Amino acid sequence: MANILVVDDEPNIREVVGLYLRREGHTVLEASDGEAALRLARQQPPDLVVLDLMLPKVTGLEVCRRLQSDRRTPVIMLTAKSEENDRIIGLGVGADDYVVKPFSPRELVARVEAVLRRVQPQPDAPPPDERPIELGALRVDPRTRDVQVAGKSISLTAREFDLLYFLARHRERVFTRDQLMELVWGYTFSADTSTVTVHIRRLREKIEDDPTAPRYLQTVWGVGYKLSAGEQ
Repeated sequence: MANILVVDDEPNIREVVGLYLRREGHTVLEASDGEAALRLARQQPPDLVVLDLMLPKVTGLEVCRRLQSDRRTPVIMLTAKSEENDRIIGLGVGADDYVVKPFSPRELVARVEAVLRRVQPQPDAPPPDERPIELGALRVDPRTRDVQVAGKSISLTAREFDLLYFLARHRERVFTRDQLMELVWGYTFSADTSTVTVHIRRLREKIEDDPTAPRYLQTVWGVGYKLSAGEQ
């Protein structure tokens, strides 16, 4: 079971989230502000952090940034509906996912379990095909997790790489947002799929010459997304 740090300045949220996580056998540490969160993370490095964005003393975004600078730490952000820009920034500094308040504690726990499954080694899993994939000027190397466009390296977060590599392995195949949530995020339950849209947008900003007219990461209207070879 995992060691999970829950960071929120609202005591009732910490209590409810902690209760549900402990029911699943996890060890839960709690912090009410950013400074306390960073202090606890240094003392007892967590396996995952549930992190509110709006925190006193040190903001949730800054906490996430500092956590990722020390070691790769899975983070699920808690956000308000009005904090879309902060969600985008949070994903950019290494957060794995976000949940919008008010949220279902059961869904949050399911997302926690899915993230933990993804980051923990699976001894029975077959060895992946680690050959680089090339689509036009786009090159994706799963061994080094390096992405290049026309020979230039592109910096991606862990989840951005996972999404791009999955689509590259299934080039020209169209996936709905629900399918991507299940196959990339590991969510086998009904969940808010807007995080897929945010990641697609960020990937386009990084790999496309013109994100408004993408060559690689294409939308199939009314269905979902696919990765193409980038040919005009």
